[in-house]
Amino acid sequence: MLGSALMLFLELALIRWLGANVVHLSYFSNFVLLGSFLGIGVGFLISRKPWSALPWTTPLLALLVVVTLVFPVSIQRQGSDVIYFTAMRVSGPPAWLALPVIFLLVAATLAGPAEVVGRCFGQLPPLSAYRYDLLGSLLGIASFTLVSLLWAPSVVWGTVAGLALVLLNRGTWQRLLAIICALVVAGMLLSEGQAAGVSWSPYYKISTHPSKSGPGALSIWVNGVPHQTMARADWRLKHAAEQYGTPYERLPDLHLDNVLVVGAGSGTDVAIALLKGAKHVDAVEIDPRILQLGRQHNPDHAYQDPRATTHVNDGRAFLENTSSKYDLILFALPDSLSLVNGASQIRLESFLFTEEALRSARDHLTPGGGFSMYNFYREEWLIDRLAGTAATAFGHVPCVDTFTAHQAVVTIAANEANQTCAGNYHPTTPVVAPATDNAPFLYFRGGGIPSIYLWALTGILALSLLLVRSIGGPLRQMRPYADLFFMGAAFLLLETKNVATFALLFGTTWLVNALVFTGVLVVVLAAVETTRRFRTPPLPIVFAGILTGLTFQWLVRPEHLLGLPFAPRLVAATILAFLPIFLANVAFAKRFADTADSQAAFGVNLLGAIVGGCLEYAALLTGYDNLLVLTAVMYLVAFGLLPKTARSSWRTSVLV
Repeated sequence: MLGSALMLFLELALIRWLGANVVHLSYFSNFVLLGSFLGIGVGFLISRKPWSALPWTTPLLALLVVVTLVFPVSIQRQGSDVIYFTAMRVSGPPAWLALPVIFLLVAATLAGPAEVVGRCFGQLPPLSAYRYDLLGSLLGIASFTLVSLLWAPSVVWGTVAGLALVLLNRGTWQRLLAIICALVVAGMLLSEGQAAGVSWSPYYKISTHPSKSGPGALSIWVNGVPHQTMARADWRLKHAAEQYGTPYERLPDLHLDNVLVVGAGSGTDVAIALLKGAKHVDAVEIDPRILQLGRQHNPDHAYQDPRATTHVNDGRAFLENTSSKYDLILFALPDSLSLVNGASQIRLESFLFTEEALRSARDHLTPGGGFSMYNFYREEWLIDRLAGTAATAFGHVPCVDTFTAHQAVVTIAANEANQTCAGNYHPTTPVVAPATDNAPFLYFRGGGIPSIYLWALTGILALSLLLVRSIGGPLRQMRPYADLFFMGAAFLLLETKNVATFALLFGTTWLVNALVFTGVLVVVLAAVETTRRFRTPPLPIVFAGILTGLTFQWLVRPEHLLGLPFAPRLVAATILAFLPIFLANVAFAKRFADTADSQAAFGVNLLGAIVGGCLEYAALLTGYDNLLVLTAVMYLVAFGLLPKTARSSWRTSVLV
């Protein structure tokens, strides 16, 4: 169980820590996840060998930490087909090269703990071993959820991982080497945390720096790039009026009895609304640490004002769960630098800018109210797309004010007669259709899958094939478990779809994400226990149940559930999401229990998950609902590859 717990804890820690220290990697965190899958799969294949990779895990982890902190690497993200919100210009290696290298380093680090778990699989009955693996995984995710809840610094993560590796190693020199390298990891991470102004939130590594943007101004950087600056409201209105003052100019007759600011951050936009005479402001910010910094350092003390009420929540989730009406709704620079874990293209704010989200904002306005969003949008086509989305949602053309460096303000009133535009808006680029809840890819211009992903995914698949062939031997030896390979790919796609669904229905917060993954593990464990203890139907019936569950999930779209109150929405979403997962893992457990080589079988299943993770990018073209169709195809292929004996066997209630 310790090895399983360490695998999941280390996987989550590397996703967070590498994303925080390798500039722009937080936009590609799925590649770290895929590297973890490869490492775990390779570790299971190594567990069949007489030699061990475990003694080298702690040195590899120490090397990864030292190199990352001493020799910083930035990932290039140039190109206008996908927008990455950062003003930084970097000269690091191209993504197609950097991502596979990081992928390999992560895989090498995870292989050791996976080998420990794999050797246990070789000594225990398959389902008993899988059961302990799942219990350990639950312990791992619970541990990392706890450190996230406490905003613990990276030295805590490194100490936990280092201690676990010391305990797992056997032999005098192996343990001594692990102790030395664990101390190196802890020391480097301690120095990182002691740097001036550095702290951690559940989403970012945050650092603060004095700013020249007026008296008392403070710049907030996250994951190594500038994110926002808190400054006095009167200074902002004087020196940056085009962004902060324009919404009030375009909606001159607002009463401002009730204002909503989404992306409230450190409080500048809230302070401006209060300065403009707002009687009450709901300030919504997803990151609790940034909100805390605003309370501590905002020069206007906006969050201490009794007229302001703060909410730590996802903006879309807040909109869907409030019955309040607002005179003004502001989306105040709500751009994140991070992806939702387990989803390759969903950023923290993705569901905030869909057509459905703007319709929800419209529905929360008073008859004389208005809506505005502003940011440095980086590309003209994005400005035109957002303006087009607002026009579609509200039924008339918005006011669009553009300034230097692709800075823009899009303002629109519930009643067109209440908005005063500086001139008629005309798009300067072909207008991209609005993003939707099914395809919330606001920053993706459309067309084929971007080359930055295709090159990186090709490299990852080639490296995976090479490593598996080198360590596992001829691929034909794994042919008996081809069905498990496709089950792994299908399950990863199914998990991705459910992460996206719950992010839409309940918010993209770290807590929702952690609860989804915990729920998946609990359901998988329940499926294993059901298979161990009770007689279950033959696999053809179980696979038919999987396809039926996928069909229901495809027919009952998330948008059908959004209007429900919280409790029935949660019940319906849970049944729709977890029933196919339960049946899929009953099928896996039945098949896995009868394998002659559980180590190879489980490793092949994990390697299939890598392919599933690559196929996940198809959502850019199909949307998330149609990802279920691809999932169904994967399960049909898996069923077609089942051994004939497996198709008709029943599991008995005898414990295995």
